[in-house]
Amino acid sequence: MKLQSKLLMKIKGHVQKYKLYILAREIKWILEKHLKTVSDLHERVVSLKPEGPSKGNVLISYISDAFYLRPGEPMPNSHTNYWEAVQIARTYLDLGYSVDVISRYNETFVPRKTYAVFTAIRKNFQRIAPLLNKDCIKILHIDGAHWLFHNTAELRRHLELQQRRGITLTGLRLSYPNLAIEKADCATILGNEFTVGTHRFANKRMYRVPVSTPCLYPWQQDKDFDTCRRRFLWLGSGALVHKGLDLVLEAFAEMPEYHLTVCGPIQEDRDFKRAFYKELYCMSNIYTVGWVDVASGEFVEIAKNCVGLIYPSSSEGQSGGVVTCLHAGLIPIISYESGVDITDEFGIVLRECSIQEIRKSIQEVSERSSKELRVMARKAWEFARANHTRERFAEEYRNIVAHITGVSVGQARLSHSGHMQL
Repeated sequence: MKLQSKLLMKIKGHVQKYKLYILAREIKWILEKHLKTVSDLHERVVSLKPEGPSKGNVLISYISDAFYLRPGEPMPNSHTNYWEAVQIARTYLDLGYSVDVISRYNETFVPRKTYAVFTAIRKNFQRIAPLLNKDCIKILHIDGAHWLFHNTAELRRHLELQQRRGITLTGLRLSYPNLAIEKADCATILGNEFTVGTHRFANKRMYRVPVSTPCLYPWQQDKDFDTCRRRFLWLGSGALVHKGLDLVLEAFAEMPEYHLTVCGPIQEDRDFKRAFYKELYCMSNIYTVGWVDVASGEFVEIAKNCVGLIYPSSSEGQSGGVVTCLHAGLIPIISYESGVDITDEFGIVLRECSIQEIRKSIQEVSERSSKELRVMARKAWEFARANHTRERFAEEYRNIVAHITGVSVGQARLSHSGHMQL
């Protein structure tokens, strides 16, 4: 045994001298450090105080990443919820409350204080709500369709793809089952009547809040609608089948005279990329950009060279991507389930989201005169400016919370700074 032990130690000492071993050891150290840092952030509690006397405590469990930004570090543009989470906290501070913020992934937090209000999303709402004092007002923040509808819609899209093309993709992004709406006193909700309808069974009061946008774009007066009338954009994040990219690719593959630009995290879904490689990378009328920062000049240029957005999502709260494209002056061809209300004055609502309906809608938009296209694009831009800005979100959310808590908006100490110093 001693001989074997000495031999193993000798082999280990010899192997440790090789560069690959050293590299592997360093990678392991970096990963362990990173994972520990992420875990620590998920376990942290950010405590904020109002400028004056506190009316009580508020607990928020939502996207917490933006609360750890360094002074001067820009707010991420990849999703609206980073800024919205900070604004929710700022609202309660302005109304005179002390605020504790925890990550939605914090599975160990146990409330030790008396809280006047608790607001959170999904699974953590269900876990924490029963642990709070009985007089705490529990406000669910809904940012998507009910998980049963969401999961059913996603599975249906995957099943339809399987039946249509004979392939099974495993890149599902299913929502975790929870009873959050059942345990809530009321809810704030991002979405349209579709989104509200998936939660209505619970008979809870729901207050609609308009999703914000990370960027505002000037109206492109010099846009050439004759040149771009047959050029369209698909813009989305993960869950590509759920958001209808497969349908859009198949539609444009049959329409070589129309052009599609694809902006989304294609590289992160290897199964989808493999299944649709031909459509994504081998067709002259389809150009795949990949992920794009909507605050970049690249995105502005893409929007300027496209006439409309095509987005047949199967289930959303209220799509921030759709709202971003409205701000960019794109004519929307979207599903009702995208959660954004539009009218036939400036867009088309897909009812079936079939490939045939998508093709028909693309042709319908493209065949309009350049004057009509300009008017539609302008109305889409004006609609977004009037309904989906950070100012509108802040105003609506503040009025709702003031109504629920009984605090007069006139008493609020409004904070207009773009960055919350923590």
